[in-house]
Amino acid sequence: MASIPPGRPVRLAKRTSNLFRPREETTGALDVSGLDGVIAIDAEAGTADVQGMCTYEDLVAATLPHGFIPLVVPQLRTITLGGAVTGLGIESTSFRNGLPHESVLELDVLTGSGEIVTATPEGEHADLFRSFPNSYGSLGYATRLRIELERVPDRVWLRHLAFTRADELAAVVEHVVATGQWEGERVDAVDGVAFTPGDLRLTLAQWGAGPLTAAEPSDYTGQEIYYRSIHERTDDLLTMNDYLWRWDTDWFWCSGAFGLHNPTIRRLWPRRWRRSDVYHKLVGLDRRHGIVDRLDRLKGRPQRERVIQDIEVPIERLGDFLAWFDDAVGMRPVWLCPLRLRAGEVAGPRPWPTYPLEPGRTYVNAGFWGTVPVGPDAPSGPLNRAIETKVEELEGHKSLYSEAFYDAETFDRLYDTNNLDRLRDRYDPAGRLTSLHDKAVRRR
Repeated sequence: MASIPPGRPVRLAKRTSNLFRPREETTGALDVSGLDGVIAIDAEAGTADVQGMCTYEDLVAATLPHGFIPLVVPQLRTITLGGAVTGLGIESTSFRNGLPHESVLELDVLTGSGEIVTATPEGEHADLFRSFPNSYGSLGYATRLRIELERVPDRVWLRHLAFTRADELAAVVEHVVATGQWEGERVDAVDGVAFTPGDLRLTLAQWGAGPLTAAEPSDYTGQEIYYRSIHERTDDLLTMNDYLWRWDTDWFWCSGAFGLHNPTIRRLWPRRWRRSDVYHKLVGLDRRHGIVDRLDRLKGRPQRERVIQDIEVPIERLGDFLAWFDDAVGMRPVWLCPLRLRAGEVAGPRPWPTYPLEPGRTYVNAGFWGTVPVGPDAPSGPLNRAIETKVEELEGHKSLYSEAFYDAETFDRLYDTNNLDRLRDRYDPAGRLTSLHDKAVRRR
């Protein structure tokens, strides 16, 4: 870090990224290739010490042989633990385990001043601990994290429920949140898909084989595609490992953009390339060279706006958001994932100031990823701007892994940048790290 000249942004040199916002090119970055492993697993305490650049793929590969997984395992293999904490991760256990940062017990942070400090919920660096989630490197980089683990079996039983209205789905989610079960069966994980306005599916997962103890687990890493199985089956059985990565093989359903929903192309596409990081690299190649935009111009098609976002709205506003989204954007499917702050977390309306959620309130993450033809206004992001406005109107939030268009005043209010600035004055007095607004909105 000391070798990076003053005035040049301090960034990480990473092999992979799950960000979808462009940024300015920079020369020289911190070599983090030695920070990608699991340091230790304490099976008795149910904890793991993990380096910040360790991917969840490698983390799960280390914990599963001991019968454990992290409390929340984001859907994509190459998301790093440090990235899921300084950014935001979410998955089907989030309705009971919250977001990944809520199971962090302590973390070592490389600050802008070049120091490494150990931040915990109490003590000298408690403010840094609480403000680190959703700060995206603007407060420093996590080099080591100690996290809680959850003991799990080797099988997962799934039930797929069908609904015609969002309020029906929301009622089941609220029941599961309140009771931890549905129709007398324990529920350990919940997510869903809104395929069309009248076709919504909710998947309830139970750790264990349930009534399918004699069945062979399904395999969605070959010719079969997981998201289609939600329509085709009422229940299913997966190995724990395949359940955790069920969405990664086809990047949810986005592999269809590369022809992988065609059985012939799928057979010819090597299995080792059916994973999210490969698709992400292909998208990056297109963005650098404008391949799709050129083809659209040649064929006389309108310019397309990339609408790649994850947002949260209170569960009682989910129907309002989906109805508006269908009318204003018109993109389906939409991934749905309920979440709540973990029970027992610090009381008060803003326990995580950079991404405040209301304790005791259920939210639903809506994820939608694709492009929409909008014409010459596409570069200014009209649909993305409209989504930001609507989500705020519905008392929701938007994560910042993708493009953001907020004006400075709105951004400061939503992400409490006054608090971030106070901490940056303490931990980065020379301003070596890029601010959150500069990263997320100004793409620096």
